Amino acid sequence: MNKTEKEKLVNDLNKKFSAATSLVFTDYKGLNVEEITQFRSLLRKSNVEYRVVKNTLAKIAAKETPVEMATELFKGPVAVVIGYDEPSVATKIVLNYAKGNEKLQVLQSLVEGQLFSEQDLKRVAELPSKEVLLSQLLSGMSSPASKLASALQATISRFAYALNALKDLKEKED
Repeated sequence: MNKTEKEKLVNDLNKKFSAATSLVFTDYKGLNVEEITQFRSLLRKSNVEYRVVKNTLAKIAAKETPVEMATELFKGPVAVVIGYDEPSVATKIVLNYAKGNEKLQVLQSLVEGQLFSEQDLKRVAELPSKEVLLSQLLSGMSSPASKLASALQATISRFAYALNALKDLKEKED
């Protein structure tokens, strides 16, 4: 790889590191080409990327990005799973694949600027997706409002029935 290609790769990686919501650092030692290809196709379906890069180039690309705090992880055979959308999506896919293929070792993860160990990563992966959390929040917020509306409606209905009964009583008296 010549100097121009290296510079292009570093710039490309720098942009990817800056845009990523989550990164999972893995040791891919022992995985064959077929297993890596299968893993990459799983990741691609969810807008997640799997990159094997030279550690020196990755360290240079990490400068002035959130990945800069994790440059010590670029030692030995390290590949990076880069997630761009939902942070938990990449972690879930990696952990599920690692359960079925023990050759893939999860080292650490960087999720929205914070480093997580593999145990912490498992907890992050168990979180529901952003859409599910938002819907739970909205239903929790709308529930008291709908109960209040029902209570007010019931009070108004009772008041209307009382007025109607009073009107009927007055009509009978007349």
